[in-house]
Amino acid sequence: MNYSRNGGSSYGGGGGGNGHYSRDQSRSSNRYGSSTTSRNSGGAGGGNNKYGNNLLSEMENIPIPAPRAGPPVIKNFYTESPLITNRPQEIFDQFYVQNEMSIRGFAPRPVLSFDEAPFPSQMKSILHRLGYQRPTAIQSQAWPVLMSGNDLVGIAQTGSGKTLAFMIPGLIHAAGQTISRHGDPVVLVLAPTRELAQQIQNVCNDFCSSTNARSVCVYGGAPKQPQKRDIRHGLEVCIATPGRLLDFVREKTINLDRVTYLVLDEADRMLDMGFEPQIRKIIRYIRPDRQTSMFSATWPKEVQKLADDFMSNCSHITLGKAVLNANQNIHQIVDVCEEHEKESKLAKVLAAVMREQDCKVIIFAQTKKRVDDFFFIVKRLGYPAFPIHGDKRQQERDRVLSEFRNRTRAILIATDVAARGLGAY
Repeated sequence: MNYSRNGGSSYGGGGGGNGHYSRDQSRSSNRYGSSTTSRNSGGAGGGNNKYGNNLLSEMENIPIPAPRAGPPVIKNFYTESPLITNRPQEIFDQFYVQNEMSIRGFAPRPVLSFDEAPFPSQMKSILHRLGYQRPTAIQSQAWPVLMSGNDLVGIAQTGSGKTLAFMIPGLIHAAGQTISRHGDPVVLVLAPTRELAQQIQNVCNDFCSSTNARSVCVYGGAPKQPQKRDIRHGLEVCIATPGRLLDFVREKTINLDRVTYLVLDEADRMLDMGFEPQIRKIIRYIRPDRQTSMFSATWPKEVQKLADDFMSNCSHITLGKAVLNANQNIHQIVDVCEEHEKESKLAKVLAAVMREQDCKVIIFAQTKKRVDDFFFIVKRLGYPAFPIHGDKRQQERDRVLSEFRNRTRAILIATDVAARGLGAY
């Protein structure tokens, strides 16, 4: 497979593949990891507990060596299609208005069709075979930015196609590096929950064959040995929750020296769950001339600070508003009622919507106990129901999601473990 390699930066160099984007190397110094906040390092969640406290306490005392110098990072794989070059500017202006897109910093013109994307032909064939019709708005603008080698912050609502926005450029980036195949990871994607990490890997695996890449998913709440075995077989892409990844780094199961393409997905949620100390520690193991992207549904001050610490000269794409808002593609009805009325109202809603043969419903509850309560209510009403929350074992959670995806008529009852970034359908 041949890729355009239009530029690179030597170790310690800049953010853009053409050398125009320099990184402040002081950002890779010991200013990272100064936080002493104690959080859970395991699986899907943050929160305080003795295990997370002990791990972070131990890790504060572990010296983190500087990443070993490696070959120059090749970042720029983008050549603008003549279809884009010859398109009137009015078309792009209309695209920005229609998608409520605002852009700061470096931004090539958007890719409006797969034919215009500088992807290998096999990758384009996979996109068409999987039923993708055209790039989503975030993909249209993120692809040329990331394939040009620039750092990126992308703010877009759930369901906007962010996973493909960063994953396809990541696979092309990995394939274009002048290093041996199937060693330690080149691409690292951090996600807040194991379910989201698994979903990202599923998307990644759809396209791995186009660049001969291997991916490994690393998350807590599951046995370590199978994940260690997968890592030993070699990989280009690692998708991980922060806690389990730090375990493996500390145990020398995985080495992050080769990582040159870093993604923080659902960054706002990772910080909400208390993962900031782990994220900062992980980045200290990664060479500073990496390419970094951060995707988030919102843009709070904490996420802005993280971006400021780890990225420079980055492009910034926002779809809609940078505050959390409702997905405009979903019609929402709010019915305010008393607690004792909820069961009867739920029964009426389900009776109406479950008449269809092809119907799936997700019921969100605030607590694990409420999930279990609603599960028994729905089962009593005679509907196929599947509960999922953080107390369920990983094997059970996988089974529940698989059942829900494969059925044409089902009800999933969940806590916020499924609230964002979960491809349940």
